[in-house]
Amino acid sequence: MPTETNSNSLSAFQTLESEVRSYSRSFPVVFRKAVGAILEDEDGCEFIDFLSGAGVLNYGHNDPDLLNGAIQYLQSNGIVHGLDMATSAKREFMEHFDSILLRPRGLRYKFQFPGPTGANAVEAALKLARKATRRHTVISFTNGFHGVSLGALAVTGNRYYRDVAGLPPSGAVFMPYDAYFGADKDTSEYLNKVLSDASSGLDLPAAIILETVQGEGGINSARKEWLQSVERLCRKNGILLIVDDIQAGCGRTGSFFSFDFAGLSPDIIVLSKSLSGVGLPLSLLLIKPELDVWQPGEHIGTFRGNNLALVTATAALSKYWATEKLSQDVLEKGRIISERLRQIAQSSRNPLLSVRGRGMMLGLDCSTGKLAEKVVRRAFEDGLVVERCGAEDQVIKLLPPLTIDGETLQRGLDILDISVHEVSKTTS
Repeated sequence: MPTETNSNSLSAFQTLESEVRSYSRSFPVVFRKAVGAILEDEDGCEFIDFLSGAGVLNYGHNDPDLLNGAIQYLQSNGIVHGLDMATSAKREFMEHFDSILLRPRGLRYKFQFPGPTGANAVEAALKLARKATRRHTVISFTNGFHGVSLGALAVTGNRYYRDVAGLPPSGAVFMPYDAYFGADKDTSEYLNKVLSDASSGLDLPAAIILETVQGEGGINSARKEWLQSVERLCRKNGILLIVDDIQAGCGRTGSFFSFDFAGLSPDIIVLSKSLSGVGLPLSLLLIKPELDVWQPGEHIGTFRGNNLALVTATAALSKYWATEKLSQDVLEKGRIISERLRQIAQSSRNPLLSVRGRGMMLGLDCSTGKLAEKVVRRAFEDGLVVERCGAEDQVIKLLPPLTIDGETLQRGLDILDISVHEVSKTTS
């Protein structure tokens, strides 16, 4: 029989859960409930959430309007699991997504509901690109992160994840991301050179996959001109452009799609994380109609098109994307956060600290993982949940809910400010 434990005791997790767990090591309390941007542990202590489920909770925890829609749907005996059968929930979601997001942008896409995770959607995108072009190589970029299943891992750059694959990840060639060699170097020129040179050793790829802001890679934000150049190279060479908008999409950078600011028209768009609006697993491929060359059942899964998640996703579209208000709020809050981070970096008198990112997907680069780890640990002690990213975990990544209120946002930034300066005192 289970035994009673003290509040916030981690003994059950240490005894019963796999060593693979990670976030519970960084934030060693037992969380029991959450509302908006506030997490609460079993002792009743509150924490400001600048993690948002690693980008899953763009609208905060337990948005009441989205949850009420889910509750009503369940109480009406709505379909929860239906494989990929036609359901009312799926139809309503597709129609809302098309009318609210696609048609106003002049975009036409077919919808594919793969398995519920972002990595599964990436797998489907890569398979489809190879099937449609009858080519095999995919170009990814330095510091890119697209998941840790084998196909997605092949286009993920981080050696830590690649080393545990069990066999060499294959099928991808890595090219330098924007500003990889410095802001004054246009790496798309190198990409153009190797694609144009028949003796470069690079086989003509099926696709190029990229994030417009690399999340796990260190909040590296690509310039509009670079993205447009990559798209032109795709069109010139008959290469498909896949935009992984799993973390940077769903409003995180301001507009719903992170590539809107560059005017891109990707061949395939990958969405997941915040798509359901409440943290329910859901992923989606948007495919240009002429590329929909699947035969029935060629990419299947038991849990494609989570109907309950589709209900909450539709509610999120109606509540947050029928007008421009949220986009405008994100841009304004992003400006506030970015300015505050610059002040923190300057007042710390550490010349190695710098700010990066776009919208409300921002990072404080601490140069070393050791310094960033100390800051994050101190911030958690003071009531702020925030994580690290980058090749050496040297960037403090800020992903507060897009809907966070101004007062809570400032309190979180105050905690981060104090943490940076306290740690800087002890390490200077």
